[in-house]
Amino acid sequence: MRNKPIDIATTCRPARSNGLTLIELLVAITVLAFVAVLGWRGLDSIIRTRIALTNDLEQTRGIQLAFAQLQSDCAHLATPDILPNRTPLIVEQERLKLVRIVFAENQPSRLQIVTYQIRNGVLTRHETPETRDLRELDRLWQNTPDNTDAAGEVVLQSDVATMSMRLWVNGGTAWRTGSEIAQMTGALPGQAIQPPSLTGLEVSMQLREHHTALLKIFLLGAV
Repeated sequence: MRNKPIDIATTCRPARSNGLTLIELLVAITVLAFVAVLGWRGLDSIIRTRIALTNDLEQTRGIQLAFAQLQSDCAHLATPDILPNRTPLIVEQERLKLVRIVFAENQPSRLQIVTYQIRNGVLTRHETPETRDLRELDRLWQNTPDNTDAAGEVVLQSDVATMSMRLWVNGGTAWRTGSEIAQMTGALPGQAIQPPSLTGLEVSMQLREHHTALLKIFLLGAV
């Protein structure tokens, strides 16, 4: 029997391993790290965007609730026959004060002073006790220009940058600021003047870190 010739080149060739070399392993780790960084940045961006949208929705909801409350107050604004020679509403710098009619079941209607104002970026609503005595109402009106009493005060919205208001006078042709109708804004209940008949209120409110303001128009009194 002949011996089979031996291939020296094949015999001397080292056996190839089925695993990864060190260089291939380092390349794979580098690629995975790069993909992980990209994924983390994308996830972080999604989370930040979601938080910002949630905050915007909460702020918008707060403003809508504040506007809904103001609309209810404006719809129940006291009429001239109830407040003779008295103004039922004044607007000033970031402050609104009005007299509203309060209705209760099986009880006579009463009057109440409501104040909206901004202090330190916080919009609050304050209401006085209800009364049927005009002299008591005059006293409450004069004692609430710079009210700081927490009783009867409710926080409506925080992070408010500015709030501006204008009024529409019955028979007018344009919106007017409080200074433009000084005879109304400077009047106090009890003064023997005839305030102008107001039919509309425009409120513009801008939140901090927002470039645009939210604007709403309210009709004054029952329509």
